[in-house]
Amino acid sequence: MKNFGFGCMRLPMNGGVESPVDQEQFNRMTDRFLARGFTYFDTAHGYLDGKSELAIREGLVRRYPREAYTLTDKLTATFFRREADIRPFFESQLEACGVAYFDYYLLHALTADTYRKFTACRSFEVAQALKAEGKIRHLGISFHDKPALLEQILTEHPEIEVVQIQFNYADYDNPGIESGAVYQVCRKFGRPVIVMEPVKGGGLANLPEAAQAVFNRLHGGSSASYAIRYAASFEGVFMVLSGMSTLEQMEENLSFMEDFRPLSQEEYDAIAQVQEIIKHQDTIPCTACRYCVAGCPRHILIPDLFACMNAKSQYRDWNSNFYYGVNTAGHGKAGDCIGCRQCERACPQHLPVVELLKTVAKTFE
Repeated sequence: MKNFGFGCMRLPMNGGVESPVDQEQFNRMTDRFLARGFTYFDTAHGYLDGKSELAIREGLVRRYPREAYTLTDKLTATFFRREADIRPFFESQLEACGVAYFDYYLLHALTADTYRKFTACRSFEVAQALKAEGKIRHLGISFHDKPALLEQILTEHPEIEVVQIQFNYADYDNPGIESGAVYQVCRKFGRPVIVMEPVKGGGLANLPEAAQAVFNRLHGGSSASYAIRYAASFEGVFMVLSGMSTLEQMEENLSFMEDFRPLSQEEYDAIAQVQEIIKHQDTIPCTACRYCVAGCPRHILIPDLFACMNAKSQYRDWNSNFYYGVNTAGHGKAGDCIGCRQCERACPQHLPVVELLKTVAKTFE
């Protein structure tokens, strides 16, 4: 299996109310992906409010034999309250995707809080039972916390076969994320790594001018290509996911992952220079996972407002003011935040969202 996967959280969209996914374009992307020898698809029920699973059913499952692809889905803590809820939810995911089993099933977005819930609801035991029944081929976790917690989880649950982590060159030494140290725990326990956010929610595809100039001097390859190849070059990385929302993005990614070539020393040196430049940028390290949006009582599009703030900090452009207006039309402004901190509890990056929103409000309002 090639080590590049189709992350289905950011699919092509058409803006429809009932069917917001551009199914025709997704089908073409699926065809191209499989034709080039790639087979791994990753989804979760929370992606696009359940529409990601349905798009996979229509574009992949109903159009290709089951052995032609590898499908991963996830159990997210927000979709169950007690142990008895887990199996019915899992069965509904199988039905939504149109399959009889998942190749990989991950207990999703584990943090200290969600791990307590997964443990109290015996989620690991239920997942093992589903695996024994043949409905799960491989059991894993996706992880968004500190290295010590991951070590605890893997010690207490040796049945975990794979670990999905956020991993990119901007976060490797980031004290809020510690992706390098988390990766080392995976290596210590001999668990294959699935990489999410290799381009940091698109942030590493749109670099500051000084950082982009470093890659331009290499004479070949986009900034996104260096980010994805960086993640894929590490030993023990089983799969690198990319959320591709256009056929053009997919074509570019396949062009350098079809015959994967690890980074050269010259390319590693360039990334080290880019890391230093990024460290000195005054930006908010939001990956736009959007977990914070669903429960916001003021309907604030928090990642979008943070993106406006980052662009304003980096580029000082009028465009940021314009898009701030676009992203608050019909939604809450940063200054509408009531400080309930639901967003902070949901944030995998552990950002001080409430305080950051105050800064955003001061800048734009």
